[in-house]
Amino acid sequence: MSVIDDVKQKIDIIDIIGQHITLAKSGRTFRGLCPFHGEKHPSFYVYPEQQSWHCFGCNTGGDVFSFIMKKQGIDFSEALRELAQKAGVTIPSRFEPGAESEEKQKLYQVNQAAALYFHNLLNSPAGEKARNYVDKRGFTAKTVADFQLGYSLNSWEELKKYLTEKGYSEKDMLTAGLLIEPEEGKKSHDRFRNKLMFPIADARGRIIGFGSRVLDDSQPKYINSPQTPIFDKSGNLYALNLAKEAVREQGLAVIVEGYMDVITAHQNGFANVVASMGTSVTERQVNTLKRITKNITLALDADAAGEEAMLRGVEFENALGAEVKVVILPSGKDPDDVIKEDATAWPQLLEKALPVVDFTFDMVASGLDLATAKDKSLAVEKLLPIIAEIKDPIRQAHYLQKLSQLVQVSERSVEAAMSRLKIRPKQAPAAKPKPEAAYLQPLLSNPVEDYCLALLLQHPELKIEDEELPPEYFEGSQNREIFIARQHSAKIEELRDKLDPATHENLDALLGRSLSPNRIAQKYAECTLRLRERYLRGLAAKIEAVLALEAESGGKAADLAKLKEQGVEVNSQLGEVFARKRQWRLEQRG
Repeated sequence: MSVIDDVKQKIDIIDIIGQHITLAKSGRTFRGLCPFHGEKHPSFYVYPEQQSWHCFGCNTGGDVFSFIMKKQGIDFSEALRELAQKAGVTIPSRFEPGAESEEKQKLYQVNQAAALYFHNLLNSPAGEKARNYVDKRGFTAKTVADFQLGYSLNSWEELKKYLTEKGYSEKDMLTAGLLIEPEEGKKSHDRFRNKLMFPIADARGRIIGFGSRVLDDSQPKYINSPQTPIFDKSGNLYALNLAKEAVREQGLAVIVEGYMDVITAHQNGFANVVASMGTSVTERQVNTLKRITKNITLALDADAAGEEAMLRGVEFENALGAEVKVVILPSGKDPDDVIKEDATAWPQLLEKALPVVDFTFDMVASGLDLATAKDKSLAVEKLLPIIAEIKDPIRQAHYLQKLSQLVQVSERSVEAAMSRLKIRPKQAPAAKPKPEAAYLQPLLSNPVEDYCLALLLQHPELKIEDEELPPEYFEGSQNREIFIARQHSAKIEELRDKLDPATHENLDALLGRSLSPNRIAQKYAECTLRLRERYLRGLAAKIEAVLALEAESGGKAADLAKLKEQGVEVNSQLGEVFARKRQWRLEQRG
């Protein structure tokens, strides 16, 4: 039995979810108000027999791992370790990063000590200039405390001396990026000197690095910690620890560019704002937010970095499976300026936010003369690759029509041009499993899931055909994590680094599974259809059971109607599955 299965067997999903919401017994299920969207009548159900949950209001569900991940905004590794601790299950040493984990803990600690040191210095006589700057920006004492703002002395070794006295080694400080590596014949010295300090925390509130701002006219204005074992600017978001609850409650995350934008927003009551820390928004940052919400709005300065992020918006939409929007900021102003001048203008701007592709259309068209053939061609050249990236066929068709109307060329001509853009990706070689994989094969949770995943892992060319296969079709936690990691990996070889070590045995077993090389595409289509049928049958049974309970308890007519509508839709989709299966049987007979 795998560690993950052991954890699931030793915990009760009712106990875990019951720590976060109030559950009432309802027949063989339990129900309560969904913690992921606002509602007055409970549509959130927990199924003890299946150890699963489902909300019919926001149409999402999963197992105990997915609940903790979604509720706390953490990844699978963190959820596994939290639940293992509750279950009294020890994670075997081979599944722990070992020395690396101890190193990371030391880095969190030294960063926390440095953050406290900087924060105390802000209130010292030496921090007067930094305090004056903070006052000038209009930040209150509560804001300064909430964001743990600080000041670094105009000294080469004061932080180094302080942390040494606290028992931290020079190696700890160098690895954390607090010191600069010494040149030959010289000593290491403090990285941050005479600067306003912004501690950067992860979603759990652990200090992972620092941002800093100069207090004079010197350049560069902002300096961040370098990449370390716990800090990667492209993967982290400033103030996520402070914003995640508001993001979850409001169902919206707003990404701005800088520290000041975030702090001003939070101080004025807009707590669902995070920052990309002065860099272009990355897909990793979007995926971090995806654990909390799929609704993301970008509010970046309209400079080159902002435009680059906007032009990559379709990548973000494909990662989210939802539309990304863009706030149109007044010329020459950033969110900090807008909110300080008139806080009521901020929600109005968010309300008027444009879908990112529409924004891109406007941005491209504004610099062209579309009365000329040359600029029409340029518009198509710039916009068509963006449209080609859109996975949703309806949205893609919408923007093809829009482009056709923009340049006044027939849709058929535009579609023909797009078809020439689409090139089938080259097949990547399958990763070779470790020899010992056969001896480590865990108890596989579901034959259909395992077979489907094995096909996907051993035949990378199938990746272009799995766009309609959602992660929730995989009931097994390990399989679902492997599938999600595979979706976001350009090469199979990258998978292992993206997965928790506890899933590696399952991964090796799937990679080492013996598969017949015949009719691969057909076999994959058949097993995905079986997964879809199983998922829809389960959902239909849940809806039927809930309808019976609601009818007995005198549920509201509107809620019953909504459930019946969902049931009709699920049965319709099942009908499509059965029709497809009948067609296959007829083709095989013929």
